[in-house]
Amino acid sequence: MLEHFCECYSDLSGPILCPVLGSITPLFIPNSRIRPIRLIGLCASLITFLYSPAPRIQFDPSTAKSQFVESLRWLPYENIHFDLGIDGISLFFVILTTFLIPICILVGWSGMRSYGKEYITASLIREFLMIAVFRMLDLLLFYVLPESVLIPMFIIIGVWGSRQRKIKAAYQFFLYTLLGSVFMLLAILLILLQTGTTDLQISLTTEFSERRQIFLWIASFASFAVKVPMVPVHIWLPEAHVEAPTAGSVILAGIPLKLGTYGFLRFSIPMFPEATLFSTPFIYTPSAIAIIYTSLTTSRQIDLKKIIAYSSVAHMNLVTIGMFSPNIQGIGGSILPMLSHGLVPSALFLCVGVLYDRHKTRLVRYYGGLVSTMPNLSTIFFSSTLANMSSPGTSSFIGEFLISVGAFQRNSLVATLAALGMILGAAYSLWLYNRVVSGNLKPDFLHKFSDSNGREVSIFIPFLVGVVRMGVHPKVFPDRMHTSVSNLVQHGKFH
Repeated sequence: MLEHFCECYSDLSGPILCPVLGSITPLFIPNSRIRPIRLIGLCASLITFLYSPAPRIQFDPSTAKSQFVESLRWLPYENIHFDLGIDGISLFFVILTTFLIPICILVGWSGMRSYGKEYITASLIREFLMIAVFRMLDLLLFYVLPESVLIPMFIIIGVWGSRQRKIKAAYQFFLYTLLGSVFMLLAILLILLQTGTTDLQISLTTEFSERRQIFLWIASFASFAVKVPMVPVHIWLPEAHVEAPTAGSVILAGIPLKLGTYGFLRFSIPMFPEATLFSTPFIYTPSAIAIIYTSLTTSRQIDLKKIIAYSSVAHMNLVTIGMFSPNIQGIGGSILPMLSHGLVPSALFLCVGVLYDRHKTRLVRYYGGLVSTMPNLSTIFFSSTLANMSSPGTSSFIGEFLISVGAFQRNSLVATLAALGMILGAAYSLWLYNRVVSGNLKPDFLHKFSDSNGREVSIFIPFLVGVVRMGVHPKVFPDRMHTSVSNLVQHGKFH
C-alpha cells in the first residue's frame, strides 16, 4: 500500500505537493526572519521547476491519451474525483508555470519588504493551483481551480500594487472573471445531469444534441472569453497590469491569460464540435476586430504597462483565430504563441519594472536616449521587442505563421486582417522602442541613471534563451503536441 502510494505520487503529485509544503512552512517562521522565508519560497519553487520536466522525459508522444494518470476519490457519491493526467497539450504549460514562479519570487526579493511572508505564500499557492489546472481531468475541479487562482492574484494586486487605484483594479479583475464563470458552472451541472459524472474523459466521449451543444458552448464561452480576454470584456486587463507589481504583471501575462484559451482547447472545442463549427464566424469577427482595435489603441497609450497589456490582448485574440480555424495548423500553431506569450510580455514587463524602480514613472514621454545610459537594458529591451513583433528566429514567429496558414484555409479575409494586425504590432513595437531607447536624453525628468545590475540581467537571461530556443529549434514542441492536436481535430471531425 505504501509502495503504491509513493509510486503514485512520484510522477505528477510531487510538483503539486512541493509548492503546498513551501507555502505552509513560512507560516511558522516569524516575520522578522524574512530572509529564511524568501529562501524557503525560492527553494520550493526551484525544486518544483527542476521536477517538472520529468514527465517530458518519460512522455510518450505517440499517444493522445492522458499519461501518468492519478485518481483520488474526492466526492465518490457524485462520481467526482481528483483526477490528474498530462498530455501533449498540457505538458509545456506545466513547465512554463514552474519556470515563471521562481523568477517572480526573485523579482520581488527586495521590493516586497512589507508582508514578505504573505507574498511568498500567495506565490506558491498560486503555483499549486495553476499546475493543478493544467493537469486536472475532472470538470468540476477544472472550474474550481481556475477560479481559486483569482484569490492570490487579487491579493497580490490589492496589497502590493503600485498605485492608489490598485483596490479598484483588483476588484475589477476579480469580478469580471468570476461573474463570467458562473455560466461555466451551470454548463458543468447540466453535463453532470446527463452523464452522471464530471470525468473529463467520459464527457469527451458523450454525444450531446446539437441544441444542447450550442447552449453548453455559449455558457463555456462566457467564462473563457473573459479570461483570454476577448473584446469587449478586456477592460480589466490593462487596469490590472498597470496597478499590479512587476512580479504580478509577469505571472498575469505568463499564465492566467492562458486559462481561457486552454479552456477552449480542453473543454469547448473537443466536447462540442458541432457548436464550435457553428460558432466559428462568431469567434472570427470579434477576434479580428480586437486585433486591429487593440493594435491601434496601443499606439495611443502613454503608460508603458498599458502598451504591453493592449499588445497582449491583440496576441491572445490572434490565438483564438488559430484555435477556431480549426485544423492541425491552426490549433497546433495557436499553442506555440500561448507558450511564447508566457516569455515575451513577461520580459517586457520586467524591462518596465527596471525602469520604474529607478525613475518612478512609466509615462513614455519622460523617457528617451536610454541606449547611452543603460546599454544592457536597451539590448534586452531590443531583443524582447523583436520577439514581440514576431521576427523570424524568435519564439512567436513559427506559431503566428502556422495560425496564418490555418486561418487562410478557412477564411482568407480573416487571415488577411490577422496579418494586418501583425504588421500593426511590428509598428507599435518599433515605435515604443524608438521613443524609450533612441533620441535624446531628457534630464529635466530623469536625473539618476544606472544600468541593469547582475541580478537583473541573470533574471532576463532565461527569458532570452527561451525565446531564441523556441524560435531557432521549435521542433520539440510540435513533436510532443502533434498526436494530441491531431486527435482533437479528428475527434471533432473538423478535417
